[in-house]
Amino acid sequence: MEARDCIMGRRSIRAFQDRPIDAELLKKIVEEASYAPSWKHTQITRYVVVTNKELKDKIGDCTSAYPHNGEIIKSAPAVVVVTFIKNRSGFERDGSYSTDREGGWQMFDTGAACEAFCLAAYEHGLGTVIQGIFDRDKVEQAIGLSEDREVSCLIPIGYPAEEPVAPKRKPVDDLLTII
Repeated sequence: MEARDCIMGRRSIRAFQDRPIDAELLKKIVEEASYAPSWKHTQITRYVVVTNKELKDKIGDCTSAYPHNGEIIKSAPAVVVVTFIKNRSGFERDGSYSTDREGGWQMFDTGAACEAFCLAAYEHGLGTVIQGIFDRDKVEQAIGLSEDREVSCLIPIGYPAEEPVAPKRKPVDDLLTII
């Protein structure tokens, strides 16, 4: 698949087939996503793939602010809890911030890694949707996340049971300024 086709063809998938995902395929997707850029090559992004129904349902229940997210998680064969190692990306070795973005660079790095993950999944025939509305503390407790890490987002993943149409895009003239 050409990069252009992958970027323009990928859609957020919210309905999945009842079909498990092979662990070797998930490893391949994470390997490919590991080539996403990161601050000083810190590679802080970590993926926790949950296939256990009870735990997946518990994570789905952590989305009460937007219940539809929970329904999507519960119906997907797996949910990827994307985490990052805290206080590395955007920081110097002495713990000071490298930019005025302070700790915000951590989310930038995980965002780049998530997009690489979703594009790799799409190329392998899987669908994903990145979710950001959930109770982070409850998700971290549910998966037993260590203190040095934080949850960035949730990505339900599976074989698509839908083919959404691309939403309308803004014109390039609205998106681009050349000075």
